[in-house]
Amino acid sequence: MNILMISDVYFPRVNGVSTSICTFAESLMAQGHRVHLVAPAYPTQPQSVAWITRIDARKIVFDPEDYLMKWSALKAFIDGLQPCEYDVVHIHTPFMAHYAGLRVGKKLNIPVVETYHTFFEDYLHHYLPWIPRQIAVSIARKVSKTQCQQVDAIVSPSAQMRDVLTQYGVTKAIHVIPTGLDASRFVMGDAAAFREKYQIPVQRPLLMYVGRVAYEKNIQFLLEMLTLVIQDHPEVLLVITGEGPAESMLKKMTKEKSLQSNVLFLGYLDREVGLNAAYAAADIFVFASKSETQGLVLLEAMAQATPVVAIAELGTASILVRERGALIANDNELHFAEQVQTLLIDHQLRQRVGEAGKLYVEQVWSSEAQAHKLNDCYQQLFQQAHKSLRVRTA
Repeated sequence: MNILMISDVYFPRVNGVSTSICTFAESLMAQGHRVHLVAPAYPTQPQSVAWITRIDARKIVFDPEDYLMKWSALKAFIDGLQPCEYDVVHIHTPFMAHYAGLRVGKKLNIPVVETYHTFFEDYLHHYLPWIPRQIAVSIARKVSKTQCQQVDAIVSPSAQMRDVLTQYGVTKAIHVIPTGLDASRFVMGDAAAFREKYQIPVQRPLLMYVGRVAYEKNIQFLLEMLTLVIQDHPEVLLVITGEGPAESMLKKMTKEKSLQSNVLFLGYLDREVGLNAAYAAADIFVFASKSETQGLVLLEAMAQATPVVAIAELGTASILVRERGALIANDNELHFAEQVQTLLIDHQLRQRVGEAGKLYVEQVWSSEAQAHKLNDCYQQLFQQAHKSLRVRTA
């Protein structure tokens, strides 16, 4: 198939959407499909890639990490498209990409699919703080429903997110297709080199968070939890990788709680080498976000045989299975700390849970299997569209 993907974010902007797009695109191309991605141009970005078209973009005032594609440039790209050039258009974000995708679908008379990557209900109020939370939630739900109803089918990364969309009143077909892990995620990282690089002693207990340093990731919960863990394990270290708008707040909180010697902020790590090494170096991966549509970083940690302690809510609930790579914590700092301490104390349990997680991810969460599911979705919509066209022209 000829597949056009459109997104308001992509690498070098590091987040789950970028990772998902890259993983699916590479898997689909490996299976013989043609994939073309339209994404924003960034001030600094990797060397141009044949299958990616970069669109001129401008800064966003309230979110300095992201750039918004210019509509005039998007429209010029769309106007240059030819009939039969693509079989399906896949939208990945709800901003300029959404409306560009709809325009492409109408122009080329092809089906439009959209992945609901982000739980905006628990996201919007952090970036528009002048809007009362209840109003922000109402806006997010209304916009999400409207946009979902405008496309031919929705891809949800988890069954839990599908249920949320159904509660919003979305009646379009929703296909549950998580992002899988490609083979590179299973290449064991150099844990010793990571610890040596950041001068972390081999025997020092290491907790790891990977992801955007954003308000909705609930990292402040991890800092509160850490104050409980260090009462029995004063030498424990929490490493926070990634960058984002909550970084200054979290650093201030770290100082206020006198956690400077127990918390290390590393910024972004290279996905190809540094990230695997970070996961492998950790004794436990900790994650408290309650707004994930999937929680891909949990799978990445498990792929490195690192046990996870996390809250099972929304998308993470579709991943977490007790002792298959994880211990599940309540939304309570004390209970979370107890799960962490259980693994810190019991080395054999920690090793057993980690090894079970690696096997679990290898068996269930491969990118190849998920790409086949996505292709089945495309084929179904393509056939329906052609059947509808034949009926109209008969």
